[in-house]
Amino acid sequence: MPWPPPGPACDRRDMTSLVIRSALDAIAAVPYLLGFHPSRSLVVIGFDGPARRTCAVRLDLPAAGGVEKAAAILAGNGLRRSLVLGYGPPDEVGEAAARMRAALESAGVPAVEALRVADGRWWSLTCDDDCCPAEGVPYDISASALAAQAVYAGHVALADRAELVRSVQPYDGPVRAAMREATERAERLAVPGGREGLGAAVALLSRGASGGLADDEVARLGILLTDLRVRDEAWIRIDGDAPAADIAFWRDVLRRVEPPYVPAPASLLAFAAYAAGDGGLANVALERALDADPWYSMAVLLREVINVGVPPSKVRLHITSDELAAAYRDDDHREAG
Repeated sequence: MPWPPPGPACDRRDMTSLVIRSALDAIAAVPYLLGFHPSRSLVVIGFDGPARRTCAVRLDLPAAGGVEKAAAILAGNGLRRSLVLGYGPPDEVGEAAARMRAALESAGVPAVEALRVADGRWWSLTCDDDCCPAEGVPYDISASALAAQAVYAGHVALADRAELVRSVQPYDGPVRAAMREATERAERLAVPGGREGLGAAVALLSRGASGGLADDEVARLGILLTDLRVRDEAWIRIDGDAPAADIAFWRDVLRRVEPPYVPAPASLLAFAAYAAGDGGLANVALERALDADPWYSMAVLLREVINVGVPPSKVRLHITSDELAAAYRDDDHREAG
């Protein structure tokens, strides 16, 4: 079967050293590309594009309304070939994969192979003779060198998407009780906006970069982030080239703040995750932001960016604190005028 030539499996999650050479490699790569093991899903991996870029897109089955959009995303990113993997029962996967292959062909990103994956076996959906056994081909991801390389590089594949969703949900129990009390104290002592609030936020962000924040500090930061100037200062401080520390920090803040203060840290986590190429985490973080405030501007903007398939490398910000301050001063002057 015609597999792509040796090259990076995906530029998401910094997996550029991983190479897909076989069906087993493709199956082993998907959980690390997505961040979790898919089920009842259709996954398409686009490759052979500019700068050796690769992109993985997952749709829930039956995926009736998403195949054209997925194909357009891959084509819009300059990718020229693809792989399709379906996880689920034969009829459902076969129908969805056929629609996806047709959409990819029309978009100029033809699928070189399509597989159905279930119960520890895979079947080729492009075989029209006896090239593949009817009972499927057994596989063991743990035996794949690619999976071993991914684990060695620090990549994690969660059990399923539900586990990924849980990773951004609020803490409960004693942690929640402590944060509720800390938030009540912070609200009574809330620092107003403007220069004083910005300075306090910058100090908290600096402390957070060198270690965790105490409950009172997280509560105070959550309140300060309701000021868009403070939020934007936190936004430009995310390291788009190496966002792992930012992801850990904003995930922790998101899980600790009280509900009224969720949108900003959830959106900041989404941006850091997407800059890292982790679209799965970015999406579940955005779900939390938009559940809390469906009109939160940063979350709405990031949702559109992800929906149209803008490459993660294109969303990184290149603006300094001084330039941001100047932009806000210009806005103030225009409003005054």
